[in-house]
Amino acid sequence: MTNRIDQPRKLDLVGNPLHLGGIGTGYEATLHYRVSEGHDEVNGYFEVGGGTGEHAQFHVSVELGQAAFKADRLFVQVYEKSAKDGSDINVVTIPVLYGPLIVPGYYGYRQHKVVKGDTLSSLAKAYYGDASVYQRIMRGNPDQLSDPDKIFPGQVLRIPIGS
Repeated sequence: MTNRIDQPRKLDLVGNPLHLGGIGTGYEATLHYRVSEGHDEVNGYFEVGGGTGEHAQFHVSVELGQAAFKADRLFVQVYEKSAKDGSDINVVTIPVLYGPLIVPGYYGYRQHKVVKGDTLSSLAKAYYGDASVYQRIMRGNPDQLSDPDKIFPGQVLRIPIGS
């Protein structure tokens, strides 16, 4: 078994700090992490298990507040360094959505089940007080929304919430 990220999951909305958890093994019981969107990066390392070949659970709280991310889609990676040449090996990558770049003061999201007559603009008006910020809902649901005019009854959308 190689390394595995259980938290966050693919396209989860995450905040600061980012909670990273899973199961892994690394050379001399050390795994590394990287959170990046191509412009800035937060990285570090942690110990897991007793040594190479021994798998154990891990949970790391990663502080992202000092990063100057420009995009709200981040890539979370867990990997080990090769004992042979120091290269990154057994890399696991999970794309996530960084809530603080979607809505100011992000602290979580609500779920909204779409009913007949709902539009993204009406949802933005109801949740944010401003119909023009419907893009926040689109950015929080990239796996479900590609056209702001195409939502349907029964669809469950995440509404990013901030202060």
